[in-house]
Amino acid sequence: MNFVPVKMPALFTHVFPNLVWHIPSSERVIYLTFDDGPTPEITDWTLKVLDDYNAKATFFCIGKNVKSHPALFSKISTGGHGIGNHTFNHIKGWKSSHQDYLDNVSKASEYINSKLFRPPYGQIRPKQAAALVKKGYRVIMWNILSLDWDASISKEKCAENVIKNSQSGDIIVFHDSLKAATNLRYALPKVLQYFSEEGFKFRRIPGSIQ
Repeated sequence: MNFVPVKMPALFTHVFPNLVWHIPSSERVIYLTFDDGPTPEITDWTLKVLDDYNAKATFFCIGKNVKSHPALFSKISTGGHGIGNHTFNHIKGWKSSHQDYLDNVSKASEYINSKLFRPPYGQIRPKQAAALVKKGYRVIMWNILSLDWDASISKEKCAENVIKNSQSGDIIVFHDSLKAATNLRYALPKVLQYFSEEGFKFRRIPGSIQ
C-alpha cells in the first residue's frame, strides 16, 4: 500500500496555491468534512452525532449518490451543514482527460448546487483545477486525513490521527461511506468530544450552503 500522510506536507500548499488547504481563523475552529456520500445509515448516523455536539460540517457528495438518495441529501442541507461537489461518479483526475473531468463535475452539478469542489483521491491536474476555478469553483483540499477508509489501521489510530495532529483552521477529512464506517463510528465521537472540551467550534466551510 502507498504511504498516505495524515498531515498534508507544506510543500503541496505552495505548489498548488489556488487550492484551499487551510482556513485561517482568530477563533478555535475546525472544519470537518465528509466525502463520498450520501450513504444510507452512515450519513444518517453522522448527522445525528454531529447534532449531538451542535457541530456543523461540509459534505462533499458524489452526484450519483445524490441522485439515488435525494431525501438523504436534502437532510444534510436542512441540518445546517454545507455541501460540495465530489464529481458524479468519483473519477480520478490523473487518469481522466481534461474535458471528461470537467464534464463529470458538470454532471454532478445537476444534482449538487454548490461552488465548492473536492477532487476524489485528491487527484487533480493543475489545468483541471485552473479550469474549475475559472468556472467559479473553490477547490477544497485538506490539512488532516483521518484515514478512516484504511482497514489496516485500528479505529483508535484513526481517532488519534485527527486528535494528535489538528489545530485551529484545519480542514479534516472523514468519509460517510460503508468502507469507512467501522473507523468512523468510533473516531468521530471521540474527535467531537475532545475538541469540544478544548473549546473548539465545528463549522461548515464558508460558501458551502446549497
